[in-house]
Amino acid sequence: MRFSAELLSIEEQMAVHETSLRILSELGVKFLGQKALPLLKHNGARVDEASRIARLPRTMVKEALGMAPRSFVLGARNPLYDFRLPTQATRYCIDGTASFMQDFVTGERRYGTKKDIEDSLRIFQQLDMGVMAWAPVTASEAPAHTRALHEFFAMARYSSKHGEHELHFANQVPYLAAGLEALLGSKAELRRRHAYSLIYCPVAPLMHDGEMLDAYLELGDLDLPVMIMPMPVCGTTGPASLFSNLCQANAEALSSIVIYELAHPGRPLIYSNATGTMDFRNGAYLGGSPEMGLMAAGLTQMGRFYGLPTSSAGCTSDAKQPGPEAVLEKMMTTLPPVCAGADIIIGIGEMESDQLLVLEQLIVDNELAHFCERMAAGIQTDGSKDLVQDILQVGPGGNFLKSRNTRLAARTSEFFNPALTDRHTYENWLELGKPGMYTKAREKVREILAAPPLDPLPESIARQLDEILQAADKELGK
Repeated sequence: MRFSAELLSIEEQMAVHETSLRILSELGVKFLGQKALPLLKHNGARVDEASRIARLPRTMVKEALGMAPRSFVLGARNPLYDFRLPTQATRYCIDGTASFMQDFVTGERRYGTKKDIEDSLRIFQQLDMGVMAWAPVTASEAPAHTRALHEFFAMARYSSKHGEHELHFANQVPYLAAGLEALLGSKAELRRRHAYSLIYCPVAPLMHDGEMLDAYLELGDLDLPVMIMPMPVCGTTGPASLFSNLCQANAEALSSIVIYELAHPGRPLIYSNATGTMDFRNGAYLGGSPEMGLMAAGLTQMGRFYGLPTSSAGCTSDAKQPGPEAVLEKMMTTLPPVCAGADIIIGIGEMESDQLLVLEQLIVDNELAHFCERMAAGIQTDGSKDLVQDILQVGPGGNFLKSRNTRLAARTSEFFNPALTDRHTYENWLELGKPGMYTKAREKVREILAAPPLDPLPESIARQLDEILQAADKELGK
């Protein structure tokens, strides 16, 4: 019996769905950019050209949901890391595009760089729970007009797992396409393998960024999967109730599904979410709250309700530094979507409301992911776990230590054996120098960064990426 969560009953899921359809058909969604409104109008949406608001009939939403694939493979530069969606066991994506980095040597909080992307992805490459790479910080030293390209290619250099990132402007599309084709060998192979994808966040409340949406629609010719991640925050960009915030987030997700499937029927999509709450004392965004974990579980259920591959923000924290607060909040925001059945959780490695990357936190969060996996696995009840005969043989006052089944159990996954948390006696713990979770994590980071990169990008392809970036820097900067 698995440890699972049903936050929303089927009646409540239907209520979210119906409320979302009402929002889309009665209020509508604002679509900026050049491509979306003509396409929506041609397919029967009621479009107000002046306000750029399109009202989407429920039949349009139903048809779009019917076009979206129910399963597909997230490929990878190295096919050994291909990952089929949906999956029975939750896996993880490194969190993305934080502004700041906690310097591993000095502890200084500073802006992120391409070198930080390299170091973090070299660590992520070796995390067994991680399946999806993302550029975890912005490359502050890169030119603003090509920064997303620098981040995308840095991520692709240092991880051979599936990679996702974002584009900000339509004029970046040819350079990204050229780089991804270089990584995969051809346009046909890029389309077939789905080794790279895009993350797309509608602008809450109920808007779509024109430049980004135009770019992503153009990239539909390459069949790049899109992870759709609405981000309304209760009380600021979303209504001040968890239920209504779920409805708005779901409406934003559905409006995204409509436009992507109308433009390219059958394009692979992942239903995701990254909601938050407001600190009512000061107006600050909170990503490490229990309410965030609840909404993550609820929207994960809505993705399952539509039969789509589903991911969720999670493993998030508002802590300003590594320590107990970070671990508490990360566990609280990870376990609910895991138990609700999320295929992928996005959030490992960062804190301070997703704005600070900490290298040792990557190692700690991988351990936390193992704890959550063990919790979700639940209790096995098959015949091999029926040890009543042992009870009858040992009897009252006895001891099971000498039992053959006890010896066998020590080598099974039923009893989780952590890598970072300490289980020595107090005396042994003192003799070992009082090791802690973060102490061991820092040692692991040093070990990884001192060794050669794992599965590096061939130098010939790296040179091609450099040439593409040089051209983009020069041509887009005019």
